[in-house]
Amino acid sequence: MDEWREVSLYEVGKDFAMGPFGSNIKAENFGPTGVPVIKGKNLNFFKYVGGDFDCLIEEKADELVKSNCYPDDLVFTHRGTIGQVGLIPKGKYPRYVISQSGMKVATNKEFLIPDFLFYFFKSNIGQHELLQNESQVGVPSISSPLTSLKNVRLSLPPLPEQKAIAGVLSCLDDKIDLLHRQNKTLESLVETLFRQTFIENAQDDWEEKSLLDLIDLVGGGTPKTSVDKYWFMGEIPWLSGGDIASSHKSILTKSDKLITEEGLESSSAKLLPRLSTVISARGTVGKYALLSQPMSYSQSNYGILPRIENCFFFTYLLINHAVSELQSAAYGSVFDTITTATFKDVTVKVPKDSQIKEFEQTVATYFNKKLNCIEQIQTLENLRDTLLPKLMSGEVRVQYDGAA
Repeated sequence: MDEWREVSLYEVGKDFAMGPFGSNIKAENFGPTGVPVIKGKNLNFFKYVGGDFDCLIEEKADELVKSNCYPDDLVFTHRGTIGQVGLIPKGKYPRYVISQSGMKVATNKEFLIPDFLFYFFKSNIGQHELLQNESQVGVPSISSPLTSLKNVRLSLPPLPEQKAIAGVLSCLDDKIDLLHRQNKTLESLVETLFRQTFIENAQDDWEEKSLLDLIDLVGGGTPKTSVDKYWFMGEIPWLSGGDIASSHKSILTKSDKLITEEGLESSSAKLLPRLSTVISARGTVGKYALLSQPMSYSQSNYGILPRIENCFFFTYLLINHAVSELQSAAYGSVFDTITTATFKDVTVKVPKDSQIKEFEQTVATYFNKKLNCIEQIQTLENLRDTLLPKLMSGEVRVQYDGAA
């Protein structure tokens, strides 16, 4: 660690800036194309800013030149969902504009590699530095955002070691990203197979059935939160609507909260088997996911089991097909809620059970590949999250070429 040195970000960063005041941007300043604006939603990715962007017309972006940012800059939120950080990718857009809740910094590459700084801020060390001036009065925010950012302290290894550390972590992230993209491809493939088999090639002699003829709905429940023995040292995953929304159209592997066996038995909570589908029924209705292991869930959600023996994947894809109708019915009600009646009112034409079982066998191969990818993603994320603070603190060192 002798060659590591402690510095402030002000010493090794440059072009610190905040986003423009909201009053500086009006509706007429936006267009279908132009300079993308980085908002909080665009930082909901592990490394690079992404997603759908709103675009400012070029002339307005030129007026806001101090709030422009460029490839290799880092962008943060200082208001709202604070602590978010994203790296500007190369090769997508020549420049961006940060929103009014954002701030940015560029690195002096003579001293600091952008990827290393990004991983520093993703670590618990960097998050502590970034949020130590957090204010919880009103909307969460960082007090004196630019001053706080400039005053961040970090231990800086030599450039070759920075590059080696960022390389290790980037390799893990690249593999995780590849697995996520493989899963999106598999998801698209099974959706296409379902649509072709049961919608486009539907036969006149198929029977029209209600969703409730094809599935069983299972209500959830919540153990009393005031009873510690229902929650303390729990081992049974218990899902909230947020857990399901964060894994929408994917495979749920874990939950934020766990309950005990006694908590399960002493409440209306149910334990769904592996490969069941869950769907949010209140609030942000219509978010759904497949379970990678047995889980319980709150009363704001439904568990969905197949009535056709062991056809879990068909059931999941059936919900995928019907969810827009379920949501439309829910949004038409007073409280935006999916009820049993909502499922009863949605109908679909289906063949005999034997044909559905044949389809189940066909798509099982693809779903098993998805499950395998999810397991690999979990392993890699755990490895990355374990290594991250150790690499940033110098507790774990990497071999590197000592030449700068």
